[in-house]
Amino acid sequence: MVQHWIDATLNDTFATKLKKAYELRDAELMSDFGRSLPMQDAMDDRWSRAKRLGFGTGTSIYNSAVVFQSVRVGRETWIGPYVLLDGSGGGIEIGDTCSISASVHIYTHDTIGWALSGGKRATRKAPVKIGSCTYIGSQSVIGAGVKIGTRCVVSANSFVNHEVPDSTIVGGNPARRIGIVEFRDGEPVLVFDNGSVTAVTAELE
Repeated sequence: MVQHWIDATLNDTFATKLKKAYELRDAELMSDFGRSLPMQDAMDDRWSRAKRLGFGTGTSIYNSAVVFQSVRVGRETWIGPYVLLDGSGGGIEIGDTCSISASVHIYTHDTIGWALSGGKRATRKAPVKIGSCTYIGSQSVIGAGVKIGTRCVVSANSFVNHEVPDSTIVGGNPARRIGIVEFRDGEPVLVFDNGSVTAVTAELE
């Protein structure tokens, strides 16, 4: 009984100190950057984690992102909160200067056939490759075996289950081509198949 009280007291002291440390860090982040993050993301250094994982120079990955097995990432890539990188089915390769937005899931395996066959079929496995200078929109899902080219855009909430050529914009579930990326006067421009054009470097009005 006494030992239980001692353990509870120690745990309470640790929890109190941890809570205080988080509150101080939260206030610092709000003051410096105008943001409040969950404890796991606030207390960890995104660039140090990326370095520990062997990712390229300047790449960052939030602490809340999940990484399974073989995942290679190039330089200056941003991997947002709550991302899932499942390299267990053959590996994921992501190039330089990519944006992998919040809650993106990238899979290299699926158990659809296994489930539908009552466990008689094996898990399907295939690697995923994403080229450099590519943007993957928030809450998108990239399926096993998909290859996405260089300078592509995947719109938010898309499910990509096929190859995406270089400089292509895709969106939807399942994703389909909705435009291309062009450069005009050295600036990237989104040219949509419906005739609309968006200069992505322009300030929103």
